[in-house]
Amino acid sequence: MSVTFILPPVISFHQARPLLQAWLRGELQAQVSLDLGLTSVVVGLDSQGVCLPGGGVLPWEAIEEIAGVENCCFTLRDGAWNRIQVFSEKTGRLYSLMPTASAPTLLVSGIPMHRIKDTDPYHDTLEKIRAIKPLVGRVLDTATGLGYTAIQAAKTAEHVTTIELDEAALEVARQNPWSQELFDHPRITQVCGDSFDVVAKLDSNSFTRVIHDPPAFSLAGDLYSAEFYEHLFRVMRHNGRIFHYVGDPESKSGKGITAGVMRRLQQVGFREVRRAPRAFGVVAVK
Repeated sequence: MSVTFILPPVISFHQARPLLQAWLRGELQAQVSLDLGLTSVVVGLDSQGVCLPGGGVLPWEAIEEIAGVENCCFTLRDGAWNRIQVFSEKTGRLYSLMPTASAPTLLVSGIPMHRIKDTDPYHDTLEKIRAIKPLVGRVLDTATGLGYTAIQAAKTAEHVTTIELDEAALEVARQNPWSQELFDHPRITQVCGDSFDVVAKLDSNSFTRVIHDPPAFSLAGDLYSAEFYEHLFRVMRHNGRIFHYVGDPESKSGKGITAGVMRRLQQVGFREVRRAPRAFGVVAVK
């Protein structure tokens, strides 16, 4: 499929390695995705490198470098190929865009923010959405990240409010082809701030669905607290549903975290609190 690119080309080792193999086979053309698998184009191959649509060449030296890096995507910026990663002065964390065979995930200080074992970030997001389907009315997404949850929720919801603590994460998302609807969808509103503080200031009885997919407990323990759950309970409408991601329910740490989450959700007033094992989380009703 021939496309016109709005973003600069973005590739990873998933694209670089087949290009190298095609050149070694003596091929003069190859089909490749320049947006991490969303679309594909035919590019020319010559002794200098890969001839990009609209002009420009991706040198073989750069392709070899990209082919050797499995934990970061690369984009063309200021005439050079650079890793998509941003260091946050606010949190002291390094945010990177990590490729998968499907949608990329966000690495925060080396920790992936989506499940990538036996699944991928796209299907991981769909499982979270299905856990409290149908997603209707006004939806609150407490942790934007790359925006996959907000984007999927906006397909059926009346409106989505999504909160992100760190501008560095959004800077990575801006360079991710899979995240672009986060910035131009008319039914998505972004709020930059600490979810604990932002939710405390939201109007009561505002949301029919909440998707709470916080960072690991070790990174954001306050977002697992009874006090924060009280804020979530207050902003939800009667019979509203919440999905709370907790991690692998079969792991030793996951079992303990899940039990504590369920107990605190019930403590603040949620009912029908149950595990959602396919989505690695817990669901509840106000």
